[in-house]
Amino acid sequence: MSFPQLKADKNIFANKNQIIKKWVTIIHHIVIILIITIGCAQKTEKIVVWTSMRPLERQLLDSLLHEFSTTYPQYRFVQLFYAPEEARTNFIISSLAGKGPALIHGANDNIGPFVELGVIQPMEDYFSQSELDEFLDDPFPANTYFKGHLYQVADRVGNHLCLVYNKKLVKKPPQTMHELIEMGKKLTVDENGDGRPERYAIAWNYTEPFFFVPFITGYGGWLFDDQYRPTLNTEATKKAAQLIYDLVNKYKIMPKEADYEIANALFKDGLAAMIINGPWSWSTYLKNNIPIGIARIPKIDETGLWPAPLVSPMGYSLNKNLTGEKLQVTVKLLKFLTSDSVQLRFTKLSGSIPSRKTAFKDSLVQNNEIIRAALDQLLVGRPMPVITEMRWIFDAMRPAYQGIFTGQVTPEEAVEQMQKLAEKLIRENRE
Repeated sequence: MSFPQLKADKNIFANKNQIIKKWVTIIHHIVIILIITIGCAQKTEKIVVWTSMRPLERQLLDSLLHEFSTTYPQYRFVQLFYAPEEARTNFIISSLAGKGPALIHGANDNIGPFVELGVIQPMEDYFSQSELDEFLDDPFPANTYFKGHLYQVADRVGNHLCLVYNKKLVKKPPQTMHELIEMGKKLTVDENGDGRPERYAIAWNYTEPFFFVPFITGYGGWLFDDQYRPTLNTEATKKAAQLIYDLVNKYKIMPKEADYEIANALFKDGLAAMIINGPWSWSTYLKNNIPIGIARIPKIDETGLWPAPLVSPMGYSLNKNLTGEKLQVTVKLLKFLTSDSVQLRFTKLSGSIPSRKTAFKDSLVQNNEIIRAALDQLLVGRPMPVITEMRWIFDAMRPAYQGIFTGQVTPEEAVEQMQKLAEKLIRENRE
């Protein structure tokens, strides 16, 4: 073989080797892509959290779930929003069907129905006693036990109604209902005299039972007796209903129609000087640059009692269907979401009151004017009963109570109807 021929053959072999190397590189890349693709395809296991948080808090929750996901890349961590009533109903249905989210976040008045229907599981075995001792027990227990078991781990306490006022319009909040009425006459403005004020003194979701309860307690009433039998047909309930009716129709310092969204919009737009609302709303007002102050709901002059809003912790419960590794990861997520640092991030964002002792003592909480005022209202609140009857009581109150404001019934007739329906619902559901 001549030298030129040998050189040509070497070139052929060199070219073949280069081609082979190129194909090996391509195949290697394809394998890597396939591995990644298969891995992504396998990463379909989701850990879902259901929540009723307001938009700003949901944004923070999203970022926290993303932060936590870096430790467990085999899972997708997502959250879904449901209004409180929808969340409870949908969770019960889905959990009974063997599905549903891993965690549900909400107020602890859901615990009674959830436990009785067997849709959540006890959690005391997943926490050491030292871990549980880190949560508040004064002035109200943070975590929720029912029938001897831990069913909710709190990330905040309170969830209670307060008087919120716009400092541009109200220099000093009213201390009594008489002061509210007198101040309200000046704050309510009807510029064109058409009988529809351009600005109201106060607005709130007054036709919803949760927002009605503080006034019942202000007149010395309550929802149950010691045996959890309804006590709605009382002078206290009747007088409370009459007071709110008069604020709307006699004194005309409140709008005749005001569900939650309407009242919220009026306050945000400066068309209501005050509103009765809870901690979940404050971040929205602050984001809208409203200089808010927080105070107790004004005292009832006749009784000398402060209205006592329902007070409850908010937190997370575990779906009964969780098992194995997914359960273990969810418990770790739960501990992360209720940690000191995470609770303080929510406090900084929305003014929520932490459920852990160390976070509660932090200067971010203790030096916050809004939180301290909310704590002052909390001190005269009533703990939310963790019983299923609570749901039936609210359901029984709603139709007759709302009928007062549509002219269908008088307060006297309404309280009788509430009592009868409450007794009927409890009897039928307990049979």
